[in-house]
Amino acid sequence: MRAGAGSGDRRGGTAAGLFGAALLVAGTVLGTGGAHAQPSPTPTGSASQGGRTAGNAQGDEDEGNGRRDDGRGDKGDKGDRNGNRPGHRGGESPHPSASATGTTPATGAAGPTGTTGPATAPPAAKSTGAAHPAPVGTVLAAAGAGADTGLPTAQGLQQALAAVLADKNLGTVGLAVADAADGQLLYGNGENTAATPASTTKLATSIAALSLIPGDTRLTTRVVKNAATGGITLVGGGDPTLTGLPADQVQIGGVPADPDTAPASLDALARQTAAALKTAGTTTVALDYDVSLYTGALLHKNHDGENIAAVTPLMVDEGKVDPKSREDAPARVGDPALAAADAFANLLKAQGITVQGKAKQVTAPAAADAPVLGRVDSPTVARLVERLLTTSDNTLAEAIARQAAIAAHQPASFEGAATAVTQELARLGVPTTGVVLNDGSGLHTGNAIPPVVLVKLLALAASAQHPTLRPVLTGLPIAGFTGTLGKRFGSASGAADAAGLVRAKTGSLSGVNTLAGTVVDADGRLLSFALMTRTTAPADTARTAMDRVVARLAACGCH
Repeated sequence: MRAGAGSGDRRGGTAAGLFGAALLVAGTVLGTGGAHAQPSPTPTGSASQGGRTAGNAQGDEDEGNGRRDDGRGDKGDKGDRNGNRPGHRGGESPHPSASATGTTPATGAAGPTGTTGPATAPPAAKSTGAAHPAPVGTVLAAAGAGADTGLPTAQGLQQALAAVLADKNLGTVGLAVADAADGQLLYGNGENTAATPASTTKLATSIAALSLIPGDTRLTTRVVKNAATGGITLVGGGDPTLTGLPADQVQIGGVPADPDTAPASLDALARQTAAALKTAGTTTVALDYDVSLYTGALLHKNHDGENIAAVTPLMVDEGKVDPKSREDAPARVGDPALAAADAFANLLKAQGITVQGKAKQVTAPAAADAPVLGRVDSPTVARLVERLLTTSDNTLAEAIARQAAIAAHQPASFEGAATAVTQELARLGVPTTGVVLNDGSGLHTGNAIPPVVLVKLLALAASAQHPTLRPVLTGLPIAGFTGTLGKRFGSASGAADAAGLVRAKTGSLSGVNTLAGTVVDADGRLLSFALMTRTTAPADTARTAMDRVVARLAACGCH
């Protein structure tokens, strides 16, 4: 196919193959049938316990998660969410043996991630009415159908992209395009120049976390006996998705949670605890809470009380004032840990247990051998990674970054998490020249990543040597369908032909817009790309210009 072939040409000889690829890329939007692996069993005390599922009304929505115009920016990228609004910006577990940190592996856990050779990929979520990504292995296989046509060439890509890259709304541009199958760089424009990544930082966080932590690990919230006071202690295990909502009010990304994605239930934990206390003949207790898992500052440098909650290992519904809020940047409580303890006390009261006085934070960590009265477990880390990428959830991203820090024996803080992620990327062979990380979410304006590094991260996630990194690809939003790309690549964008063919992580801060992911080209080949811009143009205008660049990739074979 000639360089710069249009969408009409693209629909020619490869139309049937591309339609099949589109179905696979859109995955669960259109139905994945039996392609998924069997999900891991729901742990005791999880969302299904007590006849309820649990959930977070959303988490952090990137670019409105398809529910709101992208003018406010990426949500999890909340800086992203608030786009170019002046003065408002956003960014968007330990190993099985480390049970003391509040993290536990699921039954039948796979081996450590990041290893070579055969490995069992993390179980995929069941297909529901919700848009849930299709298994990437199948996507890669289908996209490979055009491999015999040859790779796109640098000259072909340059000719095809010249006009769209000249759009002044893009401002300063950095671009890298690679073969997704092996990460071979095909074309670059400022690809080695570090730029502000915004929420595409979450790709680095997710890769490092899944490399350090088995994907079927779960984050545990528990209640233990306090030998010193004779009361009970609520111990935070780093799960910000723990919910106080009943099952019929639980939604993730605007759709009901399925058994694999439903967060743990605070009510289920209260029921377990109350039953254990009553069995022991106790109906009145003192309650305290333990947040010793994390260290360092609670508040992000760009904390605004909306885009991200105070980062603590104990919170309910990500610290939202209204847990059912569908706002992209919901108001957050000032002290999420105390709010969680108070909510737990009220749930105990509903079960006939009286809590004496006000819950207090303990000064020393709960004893490792303290008798456990109740526990609930989060979805697997693999599912949490998918969620934080699809919705660009800042609070969840910082939680996962701290689990990576714990696994890497670094302090569970902003600084420790950044160190752990950077070191793990280097260990995986990712070039870290120019990479500067200050957080796990991308809210920090001091972060810097070159486009070529982002495509290297995507290549790792697609690599046969790293099957446990697949959730990074399955978690990417689908253009025109899911997450933060749900309202992009629309009919008036000039990029509509690429809807369903693009999966990418969004990112936006004031004046910054980024997009990194995969696209199926006109020959059915899967390409990875990273597009990073800095511009004074309105956020929506800049993003639409970016979408047209990616749509041009989809529309040509670029030979």
